[in-house]
Amino acid sequence: MRITFLGGGNMADALIGGLLNQGFSPDNIAVIEIDEKTRQHLSQTLGVCCFAQPQEEALNCDVLLLAVKPQHMREVCLTVQPLLKQQLIISIAAGLRLTDLVRWLGNYQRIVRAMPNTPALIGAGMAGLYAMPDVSDEERLHAERILNAVGDTLWVNLEEQLDGITAISGSGPAYVFLFIESLQKAAVNLGFSQEDANLLVMKTLLGSARLAEESDDSAEILRLRVTSKGGTTEAALKLLGERGFQDTVLAAVEAAFLRSSDLGQFLGRD
Repeated sequence: MRITFLGGGNMADALIGGLLNQGFSPDNIAVIEIDEKTRQHLSQTLGVCCFAQPQEEALNCDVLLLAVKPQHMREVCLTVQPLLKQQLIISIAAGLRLTDLVRWLGNYQRIVRAMPNTPALIGAGMAGLYAMPDVSDEERLHAERILNAVGDTLWVNLEEQLDGITAISGSGPAYVFLFIESLQKAAVNLGFSQEDANLLVMKTLLGSARLAEESDDSAEILRLRVTSKGGTTEAALKLLGERGFQDTVLAAVEAAFLRSSDLGQFLGRD
């Protein structure tokens, strides 16, 4: 499988690194990137072939992965459209709808949309995937293999579900970072140094997440086991409930979901 990345930013860098770590040959990877410093970095550190502009040699691939910013996608699609050779196209551009990509690519139908998240940068990502009907089972496996190089994947049956993926796993890291930030501030307020606060919070969250992932019990059951009647945890959770913690989280995710849908319509304008 030969892969060409159109765009060599952080996510492309992470995906290429993940593929190389899985034994993928750099000879089978190419990158089209307009920034000279980025091209130098990719060729020198990862050993892949880089091109400054789309050209026939660069598009001699089985998979073309679109990794440019959404606001640049229309121009890029119009440029590569005459060079397409029936390869699979994967778009990791957040928000862009397939109807718009198809239109910009001259009614091209073999496209997979992927929604990765930032933990992919350390190989711990979670990506949602949706394939158009013309994408074969083998091509779906190709897409899965590429995104699995930096984490886990989840196929959805409707493209609209990618807005939900965006609201949960795409924006989700920011929710977690805010919770980390808040707990760290609370620890400092209790008299701990910033270093000790960071250690306490990070180990607590990492351990809790690992326990939830590896346990056969639901998060609700695990929470109840920690919450002794009349104890400290119950006092904290009671206050969170009174201040609408869970309702606020649900509303926040709904806001992200609706915004994702709105952005898709905005970004798809000609």
